[in-house]
Amino acid sequence: MLFPVRGMHALPFKASSADESLFEDLAAMHAERLGVRADPMAGQLTDTFVVTKDEEGATLLCTVLKSPGEGDLPPRSPKEFDLSARAYPVRGEAVAAWKEFDRWVFAFFRQGKLLYSQATSSSGPAPDASCLREIHLAMGQLGIQGLPLRPEAVHVWSADGDAGSLANGLGVPGKVSPRPDPVLPQPRSKLLPADVRAARRALRSRQQRVAGIAAVVVGYLGLAGWFGYGLWQDKEEIKDLNAEAESILPAADRLAYEEHKALWSELDLAVDIDKAPVEIMSRIAKAIPMNSSLRLKTAEINAGQIKLVGEVPQAQPFSQFKVNLAKSTSGLAQYEWDDAMPTNSPKGWAFVLTGALPGEEAP
Repeated sequence: MLFPVRGMHALPFKASSADESLFEDLAAMHAERLGVRADPMAGQLTDTFVVTKDEEGATLLCTVLKSPGEGDLPPRSPKEFDLSARAYPVRGEAVAAWKEFDRWVFAFFRQGKLLYSQATSSSGPAPDASCLREIHLAMGQLGIQGLPLRPEAVHVWSADGDAGSLANGLGVPGKVSPRPDPVLPQPRSKLLPADVRAARRALRSRQQRVAGIAAVVVGYLGLAGWFGYGLWQDKEEIKDLNAEAESILPAADRLAYEEHKALWSELDLAVDIDKAPVEIMSRIAKAIPMNSSLRLKTAEINAGQIKLVGEVPQAQPFSQFKVNLAKSTSGLAQYEWDDAMPTNSPKGWAFVLTGALPGEEAP
């Protein structure tokens, strides 16, 4: 995007140093001295360009953008920003005039580089006396600053314009031609208004979030694929091993193996500690409340079922006994205990409590 001449201040000056690291500070001091300040909250609105440079010093152009108003910037952020007066190629030392927003503007060039530009109040079909007067005034001010301009030509960029008044007034040849196509100036400017900077920051943040989400998704898919591939390999290996066992093991040996498994399963009550009657009785005894006088008369322990018959002087210890069984951490909690209530007996209360493993059939 090229900012128009009326949207900026051109502040040329002579720097007493050729050290480029000092140019920005010198330009800021020059703008302060002239009372021109850029809004510090409006982004990068200042830039400094080298016009000429020698061993003793340099001629610099300090440009300060006016803070863009509502609607001055396009809805979509351009990649770069610059000044319209820098985008037109001009050779040597010259004056150029053209129309922007129906007003004549002019620019001074030295060695083909922009030295100064200004918008005028003239809006006629060709540059008039008022426009020439403002050009003379600007040249006089530059002369006072030690930057005299000796133009070799006057360019009027207009299809219907007339360079006569300017050429005669400045005493140099005048050239009338259509305004040339803009080109990207060198060096590029560092101008960047605040709302564009914020938009770019928001876009960069959004892109980073999208990239982060995409990375997480790719990582998740990769991990899922890796686990899935491992599971598929395991299944294939098991299938191959089963096929190999089927091919190696004779039918008679297979039958003997199945009978062996059936016999072994009958020994669960002896070899599985969670099903061993002695171990189960020990766990039941630990669930009896202390000093409750609760006594078991019989305990039938079968595969998948426990039946307890007993008595207790009072009903409250029996309730606590059922709670202890249901909350036991030693394996009794996996049984589903019935809701049997104790009944009166000559010695207090008698009870029959049954617990069964879910999915197990009672013998």
